[in-house]
Amino acid sequence: MPEKVVIIGSGPAAWTAAIYAARANLDPLVFEGAISEDNRLKGTLPLGQLALTTDVENYPGFPKGIMGPELMELFREQAVRFDTRVETQDIVSLDLSQHPFQLVPGQGDSVESLSVIIATGARANYLGLESEEEFKNRGVSACAVCDGALPRFRDRPLVVVGGGDSAVEEASYLSKFASTVHLIHRRDALRASKIMQQRAFDNDKIDINWNSSVVEVLGDEQEGVTGIRLASTVDAADTRQLDVSGMFLAIGHTPNTDFLDGQLDLNDKGYICWTAKGRTDTSVEGVFSAGDVSDDYYRQAITASGTGCMSALDAERWLSDKGWV
Repeated sequence: MPEKVVIIGSGPAAWTAAIYAARANLDPLVFEGAISEDNRLKGTLPLGQLALTTDVENYPGFPKGIMGPELMELFREQAVRFDTRVETQDIVSLDLSQHPFQLVPGQGDSVESLSVIIATGARANYLGLESEEEFKNRGVSACAVCDGALPRFRDRPLVVVGGGDSAVEEASYLSKFASTVHLIHRRDALRASKIMQQRAFDNDKIDINWNSSVVEVLGDEQEGVTGIRLASTVDAADTRQLDVSGMFLAIGHTPNTDFLDGQLDLNDKGYICWTAKGRTDTSVEGVFSAGDVSDDYYRQAITASGTGCMSALDAERWLSDKGWV
């Protein structure tokens, strides 16, 4: 017998979908991803991006804050409490051209399912520096809204890397807390929209470093990030150091959609398109998506959870309309 619903992913969207699907007696099966070196390097280990962060202070219900890994363990525990079944492996490919849908895990037999919820998220793009990896969650972050208000960053100089709208938004947000925000851009003009550029120029706390790239993150075990080393993109021999307490990356995200092999409609940024207003439907009937794999705008745990709920309700109603539940 085919599964009623298979959920692919293990962040807030996936576990919320599992909780709602389980309570609707859909007996969900979650593929949370494999614990592998490849997934570690890509930032796609089980429990999602929140498991890679430290303090979470903006998720409702935790007035004193909570550690990211702890929060995700609680999500998972609640889903399992309602008899969600979990496979700790990747779905490496799937066939959405036939029904029931065919899903191929990294190990074991393929799985058939009447409906699928894709909640594989999106991973932040990093510079790829060894020193950057060393100080992730100790001063290196890819989410200003998530981490910018933490005590370690308040009233201290910070760095934002990037030159688009997201970079200016991050710098503007951080300027509420930081003493100075150094915006590092490889070129001599921002890629951001004119209105966003003006916002950066008008903010006395934002210092734009033109024609510059980060070549090393500096720090120590006790303090975490203490500075960065910059090189000129015009003259690589021209290097200098900035003393800062944090570095925020704003060079984009990559949605985790490679395994789909082009079977669903994606937008121009590679995110899965929602095809019905206010719904989580995708371009294939019976396939739904939730969280950051479809959301290139908000990218917050709470919004991911919301669409996870929606996707489970959408799947349940679709299955019910078909007479399969």
